[in-house]
Amino acid sequence: MEATLNETGWRGSQEGWLEAAYEALLESGVDSVKILPLAKKLNLSRTSFYWFFKDREELLAALLSRWREKNTGSILRQSEAYAETLAEAMLNVFDCWLDSSLFDSKFEFAVRSWALQSNDILGEVRKADAVRMEALSRMFMRFGHPENTADVRARTTYLVQIGYISMQVEEDVAVRMRRIADYIAIYTGEVPQQRELDRFYARHGYRPAPEV
Repeated sequence: MEATLNETGWRGSQEGWLEAAYEALLESGVDSVKILPLAKKLNLSRTSFYWFFKDREELLAALLSRWREKNTGSILRQSEAYAETLAEAMLNVFDCWLDSSLFDSKFEFAVRSWALQSNDILGEVRKADAVRMEALSRMFMRFGHPENTADVRARTTYLVQIGYISMQVEEDVAVRMRRIADYIAIYTGEVPQQRELDRFYARHGYRPAPEV
C-alpha cells in the first residue's frame, strides 16, 4: 500500500526537479545530477521524474537552457539597455556582476566546470562567450568606437569578469564598489559622472562612506 502511494502520489513539478538539479550541480558538479539522488532529495519516487523529463539528458539540457537564458540573456539585455553615455551603458552591464538575479556567478562557475568534462558543453560555453563579447562590442560601437577597438574593449571587460568567476575571487562589496569608477574609466575611456555612479550605487543598496 505504501509503495503504491509513493508511486502514484504527489509527483512534484518540472520546476522542482530542475531546481533540485541546479542545486546539485552547484554543490557537487554534474556527476551528482542523477535521477535517484534527486528523487531522494525531493522525497519523491524515481518514476515521478519521467512525468516531466524523458531522461537525464533532457534534464541536463533544461539546466543548460536555464543558464543561457539567465546569464547570457542578462548580459545581452543589459548591454542593450538605454544609456546616455558609454560609462552609463557599462554600469548597466556591471549590474550583472553585482545582482545575482541577473547573472548567477555560481551557476557560471558550475557550467564552466562541467565543460571540463564534456566537449559538447565546452562548445556551448564557447558559443556563449562569443555571443556575450559580440553584444559588448556592439555596445561600444553604438557609442562611436571603431570595430577593432570595440572588440578589444569588449574582450577586456568580459574576460576580466570571467577571471573573477573562474578564480572564485571573494571581494568585499564595499571594496569592489570603490573600484567601480576606475574600472569604468579603464574599460570605456570615460570617467563616469557622479550622478551615474549614484544611480548605480542606489540600485545595489550601497552608500559610499562620507569623505573625511
